[in-house]
Amino acid sequence: MKAIIKRGVQRMWIKDSKTVIEEVEDSVAVEKALRIKINGKDALRLYCSPVMVRELVVGLLLTEEIIKGAWCAERMEISYGDEIVVNISSEVEPSMEGATITSGCVGGITFEKREREYYIRDESNISVNLELKIPSQRLKELFNEFQLRSNLYRSTGCIHSAALSDGKVIIAFAEDIGRHNAIDKLIGYCILENIPLNGKMVLVSGRLSSEMITKCAKWSIPMVVSRTAPTTRALEIAQRTGMTVIGFMRGERFNVYTHPERIL
Repeated sequence: MKAIIKRGVQRMWIKDSKTVIEEVEDSVAVEKALRIKINGKDALRLYCSPVMVRELVVGLLLTEEIIKGAWCAERMEISYGDEIVVNISSEVEPSMEGATITSGCVGGITFEKREREYYIRDESNISVNLELKIPSQRLKELFNEFQLRSNLYRSTGCIHSAALSDGKVIIAFAEDIGRHNAIDKLIGYCILENIPLNGKMVLVSGRLSSEMITKCAKWSIPMVVSRTAPTTRALEIAQRTGMTVIGFMRGERFNVYTHPERIL
């Protein structure tokens, strides 16, 4: 399915105290309901951009540990219609304990129990992984490249994006109407393509709330970079888990909130 459609709109602006109206064609992001069924039973329902659906489902289920046991992404059946329906066969029943609708776009989902584990972890038991280090100039160049890849955002103005980088190149990229979905798609793509996540950095377009940081902490991602701001809870989790959080990556400046030793 297409991620955007064209539709006619009336564009208006004020000129010499008069309203000027022009009939134009504009790009609008497609939003679809996604229903995930496991062993024939409804498990989750959320909204997403109708691209990289398989990656979204794999990333969401594995990151949130909704399925613990044998299942295969190749046994996933996807049907597209008024809503997208994903049918999964699994030898174990899904675990939805602690599921909650998050503060994220289009009703993201996270699990409070897992976030709480990261939130209360003792800092004295954390060994900060210093293997990933990057010069500030290269970080800025990578983020500029990341923003240039956001074709759907430039077309619609309402799409979030996420990318994985090893500090040298951008390895993977995903877009969605929801910032949580973009992260899950990115993770799912890497899982399906056997791309290691640990020791890499994630670049994102949206704000960094606690559930976003928790998703990255799950896969031992040591650095998350955003063009917007983090929340206090996100920073507390990042500090305890040894993660570098960078916000307001714009132009020639950025803020390093936690573990600045990775920036050269």
